[in-house]
Amino acid sequence: MIMANHLLLFLLLSLLALVASAQVGFVSIDCGSSSNANYTDMSGITWIGDRSFIHTGENQVVQTPINSESQVLNTLREFSTGPKKNCYSIPFTKGTKVLVRASFYYGNYDKKSSPPSFDILLDGNNWTTVDYLTTTDWNYAEAIYVVSKDVISVCLVQTHPNQFPFISALEVRSMDSGMYSNLDLSVNALILTARTAFGANQDIRYPNDPYDRIWTAGQSGSGLTTLKSNGTHIITNVSTDNVPSSVLQNAVATYTTSTYIILSETNLPTTPHPIYMNLYFSEVEVIYSTLGLQRSLTVNVNGVIDSNEIIPPYDGVIEFNINSSVCSSDTKFTVVATPDAIYPPLVNAMEVFLISDTLTNGTNSVDVEQLSLLQAQFVVLAQWSGDPCLPAPYSWEWVTCSSDTTPRITALYLNGYGLSGTLPDFSSMVALQTIDMQNNSLTGEIPSFLGNLTSLKELVAGNQKLCASDSNACKILAPLSSGTPSPGSGTSPSSSGTQSSGFGTSPSNPGTLSSSSSKLPIILGTSIPIFIIFLAIVAFLAIKYHKGETKPPGPGEIKETGKRSDPPQRPAFPPSSTGGQNVNMNIQSAPTMPPNYWPSAPSVVEAVPPEGPEPSNGETKFIANEIEYLMEMQARQQ
Repeated sequence: MIMANHLLLFLLLSLLALVASAQVGFVSIDCGSSSNANYTDMSGITWIGDRSFIHTGENQVVQTPINSESQVLNTLREFSTGPKKNCYSIPFTKGTKVLVRASFYYGNYDKKSSPPSFDILLDGNNWTTVDYLTTTDWNYAEAIYVVSKDVISVCLVQTHPNQFPFISALEVRSMDSGMYSNLDLSVNALILTARTAFGANQDIRYPNDPYDRIWTAGQSGSGLTTLKSNGTHIITNVSTDNVPSSVLQNAVATYTTSTYIILSETNLPTTPHPIYMNLYFSEVEVIYSTLGLQRSLTVNVNGVIDSNEIIPPYDGVIEFNINSSVCSSDTKFTVVATPDAIYPPLVNAMEVFLISDTLTNGTNSVDVEQLSLLQAQFVVLAQWSGDPCLPAPYSWEWVTCSSDTTPRITALYLNGYGLSGTLPDFSSMVALQTIDMQNNSLTGEIPSFLGNLTSLKELVAGNQKLCASDSNACKILAPLSSGTPSPGSGTSPSSSGTQSSGFGTSPSNPGTLSSSSSKLPIILGTSIPIFIIFLAIVAFLAIKYHKGETKPPGPGEIKETGKRSDPPQRPAFPPSSTGGQNVNMNIQSAPTMPPNYWPSAPSVVEAVPPEGPEPSNGETKFIANEIEYLMEMQARQQ
């Protein structure tokens, strides 16, 4: 209950932080700020601290500030401990078209002069890899898409040993619904590679661009000249993407009509990829077209004309769009004068985007809600955030997911996570096949709702204070086991599909349950048909009188089966009880359960199960070591 209140407080603080922002539809987060107090920069943008949006990471201060005026880039949040995936959660209105920008300024904060490389994710989708950072340069990633849920999730993922993700700033800007409408941005996102204001002498952003897009100043190169508009008012409302008039005040042009402009700074990858490109054309000089004077041009791709004739209007703008063409860094984009042009070609601005893969809808929403109940009950699990399954290489360390387009949670591996208290009701996670709760301090009854998980194949309790329930009291059962573990009885946490062996039992883990071949869950407290008890007694008597001098253990007795050396521990990431430690990990799927996995213990004990036929579908397999207890339970139920 305390943790539930804590999460509620976290969401309320996030909402209050958003309300405090001065710009409508803007969220500007100063990552790593030592204070949650708001401040306004020289551009008039109001910034807030990031404590209300993330649980993990540590504040750091750069060693070499980028400049004395850029407060937001002087701090950062580093993720050197905790899960490999760390996520910001930003409440936002579902269905809004937004620009999301993540900024990174290394500034030699760790005094190693070695910027890291890592991945960033957006709402469970791969966004980009942050690399090629320098000690002194500011880099940012930007995406435009339609928010599909009530929260925007931005995650940073460690992908190389000893290279820890960090982030300096995180911004969200609402866009008009009609902007960038040549592509359905609820299906795909636009990933920015270049946005240039040609001929500008400095970068242009808010307040000149009310959407706070950053237009990088693009100076003229060899064979080009910079032109400046003498117009007093440029009409831009004819542009569907609302290009700001300040971007159109300048342009670059060739000196003659026989030469053309090469658009080389597209920053496209070497591998061909679908792109989305906007080119903006606005006349900067008064041209008397009635006298036969005109500036006319076309856009060519690899030498082939890709547009109709474009005549840039004075005090207006024409926007040309290239949508879904497959291009790369080798693709040649040129602006060429038409044969009848009197004036040479010009261009004012350019935007280039990669089109993302189809956006995911995320993990099954019911399963996500159920996981949040576990996180609310057990504070140690709250540090995991973002989509629990997606993208596939970056699922949470303690879950396994199906490979469906909308994944389901199929396993919970909570062995050794220091959980204490009672289990919440997560009965709606109907795709669960394995639950491992060993080596925790769970208390109370083993929940009856586990019997409703029809896909459950393996339940490993392993907590001394968990017990079966009857109508009068809660009894602690002795250690239980199905004997020799059967390979393939449970699914490992590896997304590759590797399976683990069955689970054994030890004196240190009373109450542990193990499945050999049953496809139904092993549940304590389930009613036992009377014929199974009868068959168990017959089997016991047969063993007793037909085994010669060897006396088998009687009902309720246990036998020593020998020592086992401690196996390698499951490479999950249970939190350290001694504080944060550096965790180095490579890109990998969820950890794989080692074969012949047994709980660490000085010896293995085995309960003698009642013999009988395997349960048919619809029945629950039950293993117990006290026939008297079973008979008592059956009698009470009658």
